Amino acid sequence: MSIFLYALTVVIWGLTWFAISLQLGPVPVEQSIAYRFGLASIVLFAALLVMRKNLVLPSRAHLRLLGQGLCLFSLNFICFYFATDKIPSGLVSVVFSLATILNVINNRLFFKTPVSAKAVFGGMMGLFGLALLVLPTVDQSGDLQEVAIGLLLAFCGTYCFSLGNMIGKWNAANNVDTATGNAFGMLYGTLVLVGFSSFMGQPFTIDLSPTYLGALVYLAIPGSVIGFTAYLTLVGRIGPEKAAYATVLFPVIALMVSSFFEGYNWTPAAIAGLVIVMMGNVIVFSPAGMFGSMWRRSAV
Repeated sequence: MSIFLYALTVVIWGLTWFAISLQLGPVPVEQSIAYRFGLASIVLFAALLVMRKNLVLPSRAHLRLLGQGLCLFSLNFICFYFATDKIPSGLVSVVFSLATILNVINNRLFFKTPVSAKAVFGGMMGLFGLALLVLPTVDQSGDLQEVAIGLLLAFCGTYCFSLGNMIGKWNAANNVDTATGNAFGMLYGTLVLVGFSSFMGQPFTIDLSPTYLGALVYLAIPGSVIGFTAYLTLVGRIGPEKAAYATVLFPVIALMVSSFFEGYNWTPAAIAGLVIVMMGNVIVFSPAGMFGSMWRRSAV
């Protein structure tokens, strides 16, 4: 089941980055995100009611879910949407893969969890491979300042996402149902975004073009309802460090999409980067004993 959830997360989220780029335009960023997670929360609550799930949670859980709404369903995506306006969506997804390392660090800070050598080594390999994958995009850009701002925004969004992972781990440890937690978290995130947009005095508007609405439906249903449920279930089953390695794989899918629609160029270095990412993935998910014996043999 974990392998299925992992593959599902990689494929679904690998396609969301291009869908995000399709929403950029006349609709303010925070409103587009509010529409996405507002629709997703409605669908989740409807599904939970049909399945007769218990929606009553303790007040302490709601406080955590408010934090999850801020970290996973509002602030992080504001950063991602603005970043995608400055750099290609595939590059934003590459920065997002830093969640692998950030989750290891935050898991140590918040839960005192020992750091696995193979998780660190495999994650570093993945990041090195991703650096090779991103080189074509950097070479093609003529405005380094815009690239730098885009990268910084993407990193801030990624750190928010990592903090949301820590809250998701707490929810799993305290028997908060993943789908129920997501429904409330998305609702709180939507309310924050609506409040922010109202505070800024922006009139609410929506783009009725098929492209915008199609992207909205994909981002809300597969990208949010299915994707976040699969991912946070994975966090509860295998931990945030291993679950976050999905963020190293789906940039490959995002970059493949970028090669068709945004002009990403597959150079020999980028191909080598893809191979290294795959090798890092194998190391992270190999049995601990196997990695240990390989490490000892390489040290001899």
